[in-house]
Amino acid sequence: MKQSVEQKLAAEEHVDIAIIGGGLVGASLGAALAPLVERENLSVAVIEAAPLLDTLQTPWQPSFDARASAIAQGSVQHFTGMGLWPSLAEQAEAIRHIHVSERGRLGATRLRGAELGVEALGHVIPNAWIGRVLHRRLAELPLAWHCPAKVESITPVAGGHRLVLSDGRIRLAGLTVLADGGRSGLKEQLGIASETQPYDQVAVIASVEVSKPHEGVAWERFTAEGPIALLPLRGQAMELIWTHAAGQESRRLALSDGDFLAELQHAFGDRAGRFRRVGTRHAYPLSLVTAREAVRPGLAVLGNAAHSLHPVAGQGFNLALRGVMDLVAAIEAGREDDQAPGSAEVLADFDARREADRHNVIRFSDGLIRLFGVDNSWLSRARAAGLVGVNMVGPLRRGLARRAMGLER
Repeated sequence: MKQSVEQKLAAEEHVDIAIIGGGLVGASLGAALAPLVERENLSVAVIEAAPLLDTLQTPWQPSFDARASAIAQGSVQHFTGMGLWPSLAEQAEAIRHIHVSERGRLGATRLRGAELGVEALGHVIPNAWIGRVLHRRLAELPLAWHCPAKVESITPVAGGHRLVLSDGRIRLAGLTVLADGGRSGLKEQLGIASETQPYDQVAVIASVEVSKPHEGVAWERFTAEGPIALLPLRGQAMELIWTHAAGQESRRLALSDGDFLAELQHAFGDRAGRFRRVGTRHAYPLSLVTAREAVRPGLAVLGNAAHSLHPVAGQGFNLALRGVMDLVAAIEAGREDDQAPGSAEVLADFDARREADRHNVIRFSDGLIRLFGVDNSWLSRARAAGLVGVNMVGPLRRGLARRAMGLER
């Protein structure tokens, strides 16, 4: 039966902002918009494809296998401004030192929070806990949740975009924010191309238990096979990010836990102690992906939909969160001049705020991986000397620490 005109109009609702993706980036945007939603009476819809577990009221059950994110000190400041840090801190483990070294070489760089007068350079928090805190905050706001629901089609129209949802509802959004990780195909529907530079690497990610207290040390260890990162978690657990040449990860994924830990011990060495336990292993192909357009009329692209980085440098989510905050700042500045959130002026302001930060972080993280990815004895000695040099020169070391903390763009 065809819809009547009244039914069609009822199904088509206008919203000022539609956030496609209710994961960590989309939920952070919703939380960061809270003051504007309440002060400016903005209408905001969040559209999330994955069903959210009804866990907000149930006791928290930490899992040894939970994926975690490194939250830089700059991101802590942003979450503090949203009023969320006390809750996030309940399950956070501080990164007090960062140790960067190359396997088989003496050179190393050590970054210490105390040198910058801070208790921590950052924190590591289970993703599930970050999601719980963010969704609890969103539940307090007058937002329209469409979950589970997908955007079946997205069409530019006068004043924004027309979104047709999988539940049959239609939203006419003045500003549409793609924060869906880039996996929904919506970028392709819109003709937004991405530049992809494969690293020909696969990251194996798992939780591991070590034999001695980690004391808040995060390790970045470059080996002939690829970089290994260890991030401190609660107790004596650490988040492992072990980079393999593409195709080489399959054998390790099939190993018994004991054999896997033995090979990890051989690759990493003994600096962090003995590896005693490993959780479920997950494999993720690695590429540097950047969307060629971050904004269009009535459209902004955030998070992995805008840029996907190598995980070893730990910059991905922190870069995305700064994008969230810059978009909110641009919308707020635009409201002072009576500009709609999706106006050309607001989005040009947002793009200008992001350009240098985006370029610098991508260049830094990509350059780090490519520098240490060349297996050459002369270059290896030069890298070792460089690590020693950075460690000895205070201003260089402090500058690197401030970048790692997300305090410099």
